[in-house]
Amino acid sequence: MSSEGKKLFNIIILGVSFMFIFTAFQTCGNIAQTVITNLNNTDFHGSGYTSMSIIYGVLSASNLISPSVVAIVGPQFSMVVSGIFYSLYIAVFIQPTTWAFYTASVFIGIAAAVLWTAQGNCLTVNSDENTIGRNSGVFWALLQFSLFFGNLYIYFAWRGKTHISESDRRTVFIALTVISLVGTVLFFLIRKQEDTKAPGDEDSTNEILGESSSARNKMMRAVAAFKKSITLSFTKEMLLLSVTTAYTGLELTFFSGVYGTCIGAVNRFGSEEKSLIGLSGIFIGVGEILGGGIFGLLSKNSRFGRNPVVMLGILVHFVAFYLIFFNMPNDAPIAPMEGTDQVAYMIPSKEVAMLCSFLLGLGDSCFNTQLLSILGFLYSEDSAPAFAIFKFVQSICAAVAYFYSNYFLLQWQLLIMVIVGFFGTITFFTVEWEAAAAQAARGSDYSSI
Repeated sequence: MSSEGKKLFNIIILGVSFMFIFTAFQTCGNIAQTVITNLNNTDFHGSGYTSMSIIYGVLSASNLISPSVVAIVGPQFSMVVSGIFYSLYIAVFIQPTTWAFYTASVFIGIAAAVLWTAQGNCLTVNSDENTIGRNSGVFWALLQFSLFFGNLYIYFAWRGKTHISESDRRTVFIALTVISLVGTVLFFLIRKQEDTKAPGDEDSTNEILGESSSARNKMMRAVAAFKKSITLSFTKEMLLLSVTTAYTGLELTFFSGVYGTCIGAVNRFGSEEKSLIGLSGIFIGVGEILGGGIFGLLSKNSRFGRNPVVMLGILVHFVAFYLIFFNMPNDAPIAPMEGTDQVAYMIPSKEVAMLCSFLLGLGDSCFNTQLLSILGFLYSEDSAPAFAIFKFVQSICAAVAYFYSNYFLLQWQLLIMVIVGFFGTITFFTVEWEAAAAQAARGSDYSSI
Protein backbone atom coordinates (compact mmCIF):
# COMPACT_ATOMS: atom_id res chain seq x y z
CA MET A 1 0.00 0.00 0.00
CA SER A 2 1.31 3.45 -0.93
CA SER A 3 2.02 6.12 1.66
CA GLU A 4 -1.09 8.04 0.57
CA GLY A 5 -3.14 4.86 0.75
CA LYS A 6 -1.96 4.19 4.31
CA LYS A 7 -2.89 7.71 5.35
CA LEU A 8 -6.40 7.39 3.89
CA PHE A 9 -6.73 3.97 5.57
CA ASN A 10 -5.82 5.59 8.91
CA ILE A 11 -8.42 8.34 8.40
CA ILE A 12 -11.11 5.75 7.65
CA ILE A 13 -10.19 3.64 10.70
CA LEU A 14 -10.14 6.80 12.81
CA GLY A 15 -13.62 7.73 11.58
CA VAL A 16 -15.04 4.22 12.04
CA SER A 17 -13.59 3.96 15.57
CA PHE A 18 -15.15 7.28 16.55
CA MET A 19 -18.39 6.17 14.90
CA PHE A 20 -18.66 3.16 17.24
CA ILE A 21 -17.66 5.07 20.39
CA PHE A 22 -20.00 7.97 19.69
CA THR A 23 -22.83 5.71 18.55
CA ALA A 24 -22.79 4.73 22.20
CA PHE A 25 -21.98 8.09 23.79
CA GLN A 26 -24.18 10.39 21.69
CA THR A 27 -27.14 8.03 21.96
CA CYS A 28 -26.49 7.97 25.71
CA GLY A 29 -26.41 11.77 25.83
CA ASN A 30 -29.54 12.06 23.73
CA ILE A 31 -31.62 9.83 26.02
CA ALA A 32 -29.86 10.43 29.36
CA GLN A 33 -32.16 13.16 30.69
CA THR A 34 -35.26 11.20 29.62
CA VAL A 35 -33.96 8.02 31.29
CA ILE A 36 -32.94 9.92 34.44
CA THR A 37 -36.36 11.58 34.65
CA ASN A 38 -37.84 8.09 34.88
CA LEU A 39 -35.32 7.21 37.63
CA ASN A 40 -35.83 10.22 39.89
CA ASN A 41 -38.62 8.57 41.84
CA THR A 42 -36.00 6.04 43.07
CA ASP A 43 -32.83 6.51 45.14
CA PHE A 44 -31.09 8.01 42.12
CA HIS A 45 -31.10 11.83 42.10
CA GLY A 46 -28.80 12.83 39.26
CA SER A 47 -29.37 15.25 36.39
CA GLY A 48 -28.38 14.60 32.80
CA TYR A 49 -27.86 18.33 32.20
CA THR A 50 -25.64 18.61 35.30
CA SER A 51 -23.63 15.55 34.25
CA MET A 52 -22.98 16.96 30.79
CA SER A 53 -22.07 20.31 32.33
CA ILE A 54 -19.48 18.54 34.52
CA ILE A 55 -18.15 16.59 31.54
CA TYR A 56 -17.62 19.65 29.38
CA GLY A 57 -16.32 21.75 32.28
CA VAL A 58 -13.66 19.14 33.14
CA LEU A 59 -12.98 18.64 29.43
CA SER A 60 -12.25 22.33 28.97
CA ALA A 61 -9.80 22.42 31.88
CA SER A 62 -8.17 19.14 30.83
CA ASN A 63 -7.36 20.53 27.39
CA LEU A 64 -4.60 22.53 29.08
CA ILE A 65 -2.71 19.29 29.75
CA SER A 66 -3.99 16.99 26.99
CA PRO A 67 -1.24 17.98 24.46
CA SER A 68 1.34 17.00 27.08
CA VAL A 69 -0.38 13.64 27.65
CA VAL A 70 -0.46 12.91 23.92
CA ALA A 71 3.20 13.97 23.65
CA ILE A 72 4.21 11.44 26.32
CA VAL A 73 2.12 8.36 25.46
CA GLY A 74 1.40 8.98 21.76
CA PRO A 75 -1.93 9.55 19.96
CA GLN A 76 -2.87 5.89 19.43
CA PHE A 77 -2.52 4.76 23.05
CA SER A 78 -4.17 8.01 24.20
CA MET A 79 -7.26 7.20 22.15
CA VAL A 80 -7.40 3.59 23.40
CA VAL A 81 -7.33 4.57 27.08
CA SER A 82 -9.83 7.37 26.49
CA GLY A 83 -12.18 4.95 24.76
CA ILE A 84 -12.15 2.69 27.83
CA PHE A 85 -13.30 5.59 30.02
CA TYR A 86 -16.12 6.37 27.56
CA SER A 87 -17.27 2.75 27.92
CA LEU A 88 -17.17 2.95 31.72
CA TYR A 89 -19.33 6.09 31.73
CA ILE A 90 -21.99 4.41 29.58
CA ALA A 91 -21.85 1.27 31.74
CA VAL A 92 -22.84 3.34 34.81
CA PHE A 93 -26.38 3.60 33.38
CA ILE A 94 -26.82 -0.20 33.58
CA GLN A 95 -27.21 0.11 37.36
CA PRO A 96 -26.96 3.85 38.08
CA THR A 97 -26.03 5.40 41.41
CA THR A 98 -25.70 9.14 41.90
CA TRP A 99 -22.06 9.08 43.13
CA ALA A 100 -20.87 6.77 40.32
CA PHE A 101 -22.72 8.85 37.73
CA TYR A 102 -21.04 12.12 38.70
CA THR A 103 -17.63 10.50 39.30
CA ALA A 104 -17.72 8.95 35.84
CA SER A 105 -18.67 12.38 34.46
CA VAL A 106 -15.40 13.80 35.80
CA PHE A 107 -13.25 11.01 34.36
CA ILE A 108 -14.88 11.07 30.93
CA GLY A 109 -14.24 14.81 30.79
CA ILE A 110 -10.51 14.17 31.15
CA ALA A 111 -10.66 11.28 28.67
CA ALA A 112 -12.55 13.38 26.11
CA ALA A 113 -9.89 16.11 26.16
CA VAL A 114 -7.15 13.56 25.47
CA LEU A 115 -9.24 11.72 22.85
CA TRP A 116 -9.99 14.81 20.76
CA THR A 117 -6.46 16.20 21.01
CA ALA A 118 -5.08 12.86 19.82
CA GLN A 119 -7.70 12.78 17.05
CA GLY A 120 -6.62 16.20 15.79
CA ASN A 121 -2.99 15.12 15.81
CA CYS A 122 -3.79 11.88 13.97
CA LEU A 123 -5.92 13.71 11.38
CA THR A 124 -3.19 16.27 10.69
CA VAL A 125 -0.32 13.77 10.55
CA ASN A 126 -2.23 11.76 7.93
CA SER A 127 -3.09 14.83 5.80
CA ASP A 128 -1.38 17.58 3.87
CA GLU A 129 -2.64 20.95 2.62
CA ASN A 130 -4.19 19.28 -0.43
CA THR A 131 -6.02 16.51 1.48
CA ILE A 132 -6.93 18.13 4.80
CA GLY A 133 -10.33 19.29 3.48
CA ARG A 134 -11.19 15.86 2.07
CA ASN A 135 -9.98 14.00 5.16
CA SER A 136 -11.88 16.33 7.51
CA GLY A 137 -15.07 15.66 5.54
CA VAL A 138 -14.52 11.88 5.43
CA PHE A 139 -13.81 11.72 9.16
CA TRP A 140 -16.82 13.89 10.01
CA ALA A 141 -19.20 11.88 7.82
CA LEU A 142 -18.06 8.57 9.34
CA LEU A 143 -18.26 9.99 12.85
CA GLN A 144 -21.82 11.20 12.34
CA PHE A 145 -23.09 7.77 11.32
CA SER A 146 -23.03 7.35 15.12
CA LEU A 147 -26.16 9.49 15.36
CA PHE A 148 -27.95 7.29 12.87
CA PHE A 149 -27.48 3.75 14.22
CA GLY A 150 -27.98 4.31 17.95
CA ASN A 151 -31.02 6.49 17.56
CA LEU A 152 -32.57 4.10 15.02
CA TYR A 153 -32.52 1.44 17.72
CA ILE A 154 -34.03 3.84 20.28
CA TYR A 155 -36.82 4.74 17.85
CA PHE A 156 -37.96 1.15 17.36
CA ALA A 157 -37.24 -0.06 20.92
CA TRP A 158 -39.14 2.76 22.61
CA ARG A 159 -41.93 3.23 20.10
CA GLY A 160 -45.28 3.62 21.83
CA LYS A 161 -43.76 3.76 25.33
CA THR A 162 -44.48 6.61 27.72
CA HIS A 163 -42.34 5.13 30.53
CA ILE A 164 -38.87 3.57 30.29
CA SER A 165 -38.69 0.40 32.39
CA GLU A 166 -35.61 -0.95 34.18
CA SER A 167 -35.38 -3.80 31.67
CA ASP A 168 -35.53 -1.37 28.73
CA ARG A 169 -32.78 0.75 30.26
CA ARG A 170 -30.43 -2.14 30.99
CA THR A 171 -30.82 -3.69 27.55
CA VAL A 172 -30.00 -0.40 25.83
CA PHE A 173 -26.97 0.47 27.93
CA ILE A 174 -25.41 -3.01 27.88
CA ALA A 175 -25.57 -2.86 24.08
CA LEU A 176 -24.13 0.66 24.01
CA THR A 177 -21.24 -0.33 26.31
CA VAL A 178 -20.27 -3.21 24.03
CA ILE A 179 -20.44 -0.95 20.96
CA SER A 180 -18.14 1.60 22.65
CA LEU A 181 -15.59 -1.12 23.47
CA VAL A 182 -15.58 -2.31 19.83
CA GLY A 183 -14.67 1.22 18.70
CA THR A 184 -11.88 1.36 21.28
CA VAL A 185 -10.32 -1.87 20.03
CA LEU A 186 -10.36 -0.59 16.43
CA PHE A 187 -7.84 2.14 17.34
CA PHE A 188 -5.18 -0.59 17.35
CA LEU A 189 -5.55 -0.87 13.54
CA ILE A 190 -4.20 2.64 12.94
CA ARG A 191 -0.76 2.41 11.35
CA LYS A 192 2.04 4.66 12.51
CA GLN A 193 3.47 7.09 9.99
CA GLU A 194 7.22 7.34 9.63
CA ASP A 195 7.07 11.11 9.77
CA THR A 196 4.78 11.22 12.79
CA LYS A 197 6.05 13.89 15.17
CA ALA A 198 4.78 14.03 18.68
CA PRO A 199 3.14 17.26 19.79
CA GLY A 200 5.68 19.79 20.95
CA ASP A 201 8.63 17.84 19.52
CA GLU A 202 10.79 20.40 17.76
CA ASP A 203 13.28 17.92 16.34
CA SER A 204 12.16 14.37 15.79
CA THR A 205 15.46 13.47 14.07
CA ASN A 206 17.48 13.78 17.28
CA GLU A 207 17.35 10.43 19.05
CA ILE A 208 18.22 10.49 22.74
CA LEU A 209 19.49 7.13 23.87
CA GLY A 210 19.03 5.62 27.33
CA GLU A 211 15.93 5.24 29.46
CA SER A 212 16.58 8.27 31.67
CA SER A 213 17.32 10.45 28.66
CA SER A 214 14.17 9.19 26.91
CA ALA A 215 12.03 10.03 29.93
CA ARG A 216 13.66 13.44 30.16
CA ASN A 217 13.00 13.99 26.45
CA LYS A 218 9.32 13.11 26.84
CA MET A 219 8.97 15.51 29.74
CA MET A 220 10.60 18.26 27.67
CA ARG A 221 8.16 17.57 24.84
CA ALA A 222 5.24 17.67 27.28
CA VAL A 223 6.36 21.03 28.66
CA ALA A 224 6.94 22.34 25.13
CA ALA A 225 3.43 21.22 24.09
CA PHE A 226 1.92 23.03 27.09
CA LYS A 227 3.85 26.23 26.32
CA LYS A 228 2.83 26.01 22.66
CA SER A 229 -0.84 25.74 23.67
CA ILE A 230 -0.57 28.90 25.77
CA THR A 231 1.25 30.77 23.00
CA LEU A 232 -1.25 29.75 20.29
CA SER A 233 -4.19 30.75 22.50
CA PHE A 234 -3.30 34.42 22.17
CA THR A 235 -2.61 34.56 18.45
CA LYS A 236 -4.98 36.72 16.40
CA GLU A 237 -6.24 33.82 14.29
CA MET A 238 -6.96 31.58 17.25
CA LEU A 239 -8.77 34.34 19.15
CA LEU A 240 -11.00 35.02 16.14
CA LEU A 241 -11.68 31.32 15.53
CA SER A 242 -12.54 30.95 19.23
CA VAL A 243 -15.76 32.91 18.67
CA THR A 244 -16.79 30.44 15.95
CA THR A 245 -15.74 27.54 18.15
CA ALA A 246 -17.78 28.96 21.05
CA TYR A 247 -20.87 28.85 18.84
CA THR A 248 -20.26 25.18 17.97
CA GLY A 249 -20.16 24.44 21.71
CA LEU A 250 -23.51 26.13 22.32
CA GLU A 251 -25.28 24.47 19.41
CA LEU A 252 -23.66 21.12 20.24
CA THR A 253 -25.36 21.26 23.63
CA PHE A 254 -28.65 22.20 22.03
CA PHE A 255 -28.90 19.52 19.36
CA SER A 256 -27.24 16.70 21.35
CA GLY A 257 -29.14 17.11 24.61
CA VAL A 258 -31.66 19.92 24.89
CA TYR A 259 -33.62 19.46 21.67
CA GLY A 260 -34.24 15.74 22.24
CA THR A 261 -35.46 16.54 25.75
CA CYS A 262 -37.82 19.18 24.32
CA ILE A 263 -39.34 16.68 21.89
CA GLY A 264 -39.77 14.06 24.61
CA ALA A 265 -41.58 16.60 26.83
CA VAL A 266 -44.30 17.62 24.35
CA ASN A 267 -47.43 15.75 25.39
CA ARG A 268 -49.25 16.68 22.19
CA PHE A 269 -46.96 14.26 20.33
CA GLY A 270 -48.88 11.49 22.12
CA SER A 271 -47.46 8.02 22.74
CA GLU A 272 -44.68 8.64 20.19
CA GLU A 273 -42.99 11.40 22.18
CA LYS A 274 -40.22 9.13 23.60
CA SER A 275 -39.50 7.27 20.35
CA LEU A 276 -39.39 10.62 18.51
CA ILE A 277 -36.22 11.40 20.49
CA GLY A 278 -34.52 8.57 18.59
CA LEU A 279 -36.03 9.65 15.28
CA SER A 280 -34.79 13.20 15.90
CA GLY A 281 -31.28 11.86 16.46
CA ILE A 282 -31.51 9.96 13.16
CA PHE A 283 -32.43 13.11 11.24
CA ILE A 284 -29.63 15.04 12.95
CA GLY A 285 -27.27 12.26 11.86
CA VAL A 286 -28.55 12.35 8.27
CA GLY A 287 -27.83 16.09 8.16
CA GLU A 288 -24.36 15.58 9.64
CA ILE A 289 -23.49 12.73 7.25
CA LEU A 290 -24.81 14.57 4.20
CA GLY A 291 -22.89 17.72 5.11
CA GLY A 292 -19.64 15.92 5.93
CA GLY A 293 -19.80 13.81 2.77
CA ILE A 294 -20.64 16.66 0.40
CA PHE A 295 -18.16 19.16 1.83
CA GLY A 296 -15.43 16.51 1.94
CA LEU A 297 -15.99 15.49 -1.68
CA LEU A 298 -16.32 19.06 -2.95
CA SER A 299 -13.35 20.44 -1.00
CA LYS A 300 -10.94 19.97 -3.90
CA ASN A 301 -13.31 21.58 -6.38
CA SER A 302 -14.25 24.66 -4.38
CA ARG A 303 -12.95 27.90 -5.87
CA PHE A 304 -14.16 29.99 -2.98
CA GLY A 305 -12.58 28.38 0.07
CA ARG A 306 -14.48 27.64 3.26
CA ASN A 307 -16.61 30.77 3.69
CA PRO A 308 -19.59 29.69 1.53
CA VAL A 309 -19.94 26.48 3.55
CA VAL A 310 -19.94 28.40 6.84
CA MET A 311 -22.45 30.89 5.41
CA LEU A 312 -24.71 27.98 4.45
CA GLY A 313 -24.33 26.61 7.98
CA ILE A 314 -25.44 29.77 9.75
CA LEU A 315 -28.38 30.32 7.39
CA VAL A 316 -29.55 26.73 7.86
CA HIS A 317 -29.31 27.11 11.64
CA PHE A 318 -31.19 30.40 11.68
CA VAL A 319 -34.05 28.77 9.74
CA ALA A 320 -34.03 25.85 12.22
CA PHE A 321 -34.09 28.18 15.25
CA TYR A 322 -36.99 30.16 13.77
CA LEU A 323 -39.05 27.00 13.17
CA ILE A 324 -38.22 25.58 16.62
CA PHE A 325 -39.32 28.85 18.22
CA PHE A 326 -42.71 28.55 16.50
CA ASN A 327 -43.11 24.78 16.97
CA MET A 328 -41.86 24.00 20.50
CA PRO A 329 -43.44 25.12 23.82
CA ASN A 330 -41.26 27.62 25.65
CA ASP A 331 -41.01 25.48 28.81
CA ALA A 332 -40.08 22.25 26.98
CA PRO A 333 -36.38 22.20 28.05
CA ILE A 334 -37.27 22.34 31.75
CA ALA A 335 -40.59 20.49 31.79
CA PRO A 336 -41.25 17.99 34.65
CA MET A 337 -41.58 14.22 34.20
CA GLU A 338 -45.26 14.65 33.25
CA GLY A 339 -44.23 16.76 30.23
CA THR A 340 -45.85 19.98 29.04
CA ASP A 341 -49.26 20.67 27.53
CA GLN A 342 -48.36 24.20 26.46
CA VAL A 343 -48.44 25.28 22.81
CA ALA A 344 -46.09 27.73 21.10
CA TYR A 345 -47.19 29.76 18.06
CA MET A 346 -48.45 26.68 16.20
CA ILE A 347 -49.76 23.23 17.09
CA PRO A 348 -46.60 21.12 17.65
CA SER A 349 -45.80 19.30 14.41
CA LYS A 350 -43.74 16.10 14.29
CA GLU A 351 -42.80 16.81 10.67
CA VAL A 352 -41.49 20.30 11.49
CA ALA A 353 -39.64 18.92 14.51
CA MET A 354 -37.85 16.31 12.36
CA LEU A 355 -37.06 18.90 9.66
CA CYS A 356 -35.43 21.06 12.33
CA SER A 357 -33.39 18.06 13.50
CA PHE A 358 -32.06 17.60 9.96
CA LEU A 359 -31.23 21.30 9.66
CA LEU A 360 -29.43 21.31 13.02
CA GLY A 361 -27.23 18.42 11.87
CA LEU A 362 -26.53 19.91 8.44
CA GLY A 363 -25.57 23.30 9.89
CA ASP A 364 -23.35 21.71 12.53
CA SER A 365 -21.43 19.75 9.87
CA CYS A 366 -20.87 22.98 7.92
CA PHE A 367 -19.15 24.61 10.88
CA ASN A 368 -17.19 21.64 12.19
CA THR A 369 -15.80 20.37 8.88
CA GLN A 370 -14.53 23.85 8.03
CA LEU A 371 -13.08 24.44 11.50
CA LEU A 372 -11.23 21.10 11.35
CA SER A 373 -9.99 21.99 7.87
CA ILE A 374 -8.75 25.50 8.67
CA LEU A 375 -7.08 24.40 11.93
CA GLY A 376 -5.26 21.57 10.14
CA PHE A 377 -4.19 24.01 7.43
CA LEU A 378 -3.08 26.89 9.66
CA TYR A 379 -1.43 24.78 12.36
CA SER A 380 -0.08 21.75 10.51
CA GLU A 381 3.12 21.90 12.61
CA ASP A 382 1.31 22.40 15.93
CA SER A 383 -1.78 20.27 15.45
CA ALA A 384 -2.17 18.88 18.98
CA PRO A 385 -2.01 22.25 20.79
CA ALA A 386 -4.28 23.85 18.17
CA PHE A 387 -6.95 21.14 18.46
CA ALA A 388 -6.63 21.21 22.25
CA ILE A 389 -7.49 24.94 22.22
CA PHE A 390 -10.39 24.22 19.85
CA LYS A 391 -11.85 21.61 22.23
CA PHE A 392 -11.10 23.82 25.26
CA VAL A 393 -13.23 26.67 23.95
CA GLN A 394 -15.93 24.41 22.52
CA SER A 395 -16.27 22.34 25.67
CA ILE A 396 -16.30 25.23 28.14
CA CYS A 397 -19.13 26.84 26.14
CA ALA A 398 -20.95 23.50 26.03
CA ALA A 399 -20.58 23.23 29.81
CA VAL A 400 -22.02 26.72 30.29
CA ALA A 401 -24.89 25.89 27.93
CA TYR A 402 -25.72 22.64 29.75
CA PHE A 403 -25.72 24.55 33.03
CA TYR A 404 -28.15 27.25 31.90
CA SER A 405 -30.31 24.63 30.15
CA ASN A 406 -31.52 23.67 33.64
CA TYR A 407 -33.06 27.13 34.04
CA PHE A 408 -33.52 29.04 30.74
CA LEU A 409 -36.69 28.89 28.69
CA LEU A 410 -36.37 27.85 25.06
CA GLN A 411 -36.59 31.39 23.63
CA TRP A 412 -33.56 32.60 25.59
CA GLN A 413 -31.46 29.59 24.61
CA LEU A 414 -32.27 30.23 20.94
CA LEU A 415 -31.48 33.95 21.24
CA ILE A 416 -28.04 33.25 22.74
CA MET A 417 -27.17 30.94 19.84
CA VAL A 418 -28.34 33.47 17.24
CA ILE A 419 -26.14 36.23 18.66
CA VAL A 420 -23.00 34.11 19.13
CA GLY A 421 -23.50 32.40 15.75
CA PHE A 422 -23.72 35.73 13.92
CA PHE A 423 -20.45 37.03 15.35
CA GLY A 424 -18.76 33.62 15.00
CA THR A 425 -19.50 33.60 11.28
CA ILE A 426 -17.96 37.05 10.84
CA THR A 427 -14.77 36.10 12.72
CA PHE A 428 -14.41 32.89 10.65
CA PHE A 429 -14.71 34.92 7.45
CA THR A 430 -11.93 37.20 8.65
CA VAL A 431 -9.50 34.34 9.31
CA GLU A 432 -10.38 32.62 6.03
CA TRP A 433 -9.76 35.76 3.97
CA GLU A 434 -6.36 36.22 5.63
CA ALA A 435 -5.48 32.54 5.07
CA ALA A 436 -6.46 32.83 1.39
CA ALA A 437 -4.33 35.96 0.99
CA ALA A 438 -1.33 34.29 2.63
CA GLN A 439 -1.73 31.20 0.45
CA ALA A 440 -1.99 33.33 -2.68
CA ALA A 441 1.17 35.19 -1.69
CA ARG A 442 3.00 31.84 -1.51
CA GLY A 443 1.84 31.11 -5.03
CA SER A 444 -0.16 27.98 -4.24
CA ASP A 445 -3.56 27.00 -5.60
CA TYR A 446 -5.84 27.87 -2.71
CA SER A 447 -8.87 26.34 -4.36
CA SER A 448 -7.43 22.86 -3.81
CA ILE A 449 -7.53 23.18 -0.01
